[in-house]
Amino acid sequence: MHLRDLIDLVDLRPSELTDILRFAGEISQNPSYYRGSCQHKIMATLFYEPSTRTKMSFQAAMLRLGGKLIGFDDPGNTSVKKGESLKDTVRVTSNYADVLVIRSPWEGAALAASFYTRCPVINAGDGGHLHPTQTLTDLTTLNYTVGRLENLTVGLCGDNKNGRTVHSLVRTLSRYKNNRFVLISTPQLTLPQYLQDEITANGCIVEFSESLEDALPTLDVLYMTRIQKERFASPEEYERQKGVFVLDAAKLAIAKPGLRILHPLPRVDEITVDVDEDSRAAYFAQTEYGLYARMALIQRITEHSDRCVTKTLASTHDAQCLNPRCITQNEVYLPHLFYETAAGLVCRYCDHGV
Repeated sequence: MHLRDLIDLVDLRPSELTDILRFAGEISQNPSYYRGSCQHKIMATLFYEPSTRTKMSFQAAMLRLGGKLIGFDDPGNTSVKKGESLKDTVRVTSNYADVLVIRSPWEGAALAASFYTRCPVINAGDGGHLHPTQTLTDLTTLNYTVGRLENLTVGLCGDNKNGRTVHSLVRTLSRYKNNRFVLISTPQLTLPQYLQDEITANGCIVEFSESLEDALPTLDVLYMTRIQKERFASPEEYERQKGVFVLDAAKLAIAKPGLRILHPLPRVDEITVDVDEDSRAAYFAQTEYGLYARMALIQRITEHSDRCVTKTLASTHDAQCLNPRCITQNEVYLPHLFYETAAGLVCRYCDHGV
């Protein structure tokens, strides 16, 4: 397998995704065997946005593989503060590294970065858009705690509108047979329409609920997410949405014995601490599975990562994305790239319709 970048899991062939998940399982059984497999490799972590688990998981994964680390977790301490463009930052950094991991508040930043680097790029989260390596974590966890990725009823509860972890998960899980998705949220935080359309186009079922209690008895997987304060336009709007859905031990009395509770973390108040000791709670184990998933990804993406030329960019389009969080709003030199759907043009960077 030869991966150039990981921007979105749906860009992988099914065989490539299966290989990474299988490999993650092998590593989890004997992690010391792979110590040194990335010796002499360097990872650059460019985190324009705060992170705990994703950053530490990537760093721990590279160190366990015997590699080295460079990068930053505060752009205020870099030339970004002086006005350096994303293009220049990643072009220079890719001269020093064998793989680049980027997290950004701008949607489509990882795709934009991949146009200008000489090494592979891994998307570690781009605004409220996608988070493919969290989905690798989620799929690895389901493989080893549920035992399958098909024929699942998956509840997604919380901020389905802005939750990049939710977006990546439904895009990927809807490619597996007979999965059913129950979207549990307020009407204001429902899943974007383009993702609902993608689920149904893949032959899976979408249902909606405004009650966690009503949905719980049917679920094989409950994916809880926090209401993301940083994605709201005002504190008042956030206050109206937070605390609507809370999972506690009492509610779990009506859930299946085999339910698995996942959460990308951090949690705020959406899962009470009395759930932590329930055998169905898998969110702390999830963080360990994430380490093995990222070790597998790094190994695969660097094993053929000889220096490569930058990509040939498609010609720019006359249309312009109007999403205020799209990377094209901040990095104005980027080509305007779109794909066509029945509903019209859609931005390649952030998947927003024009």
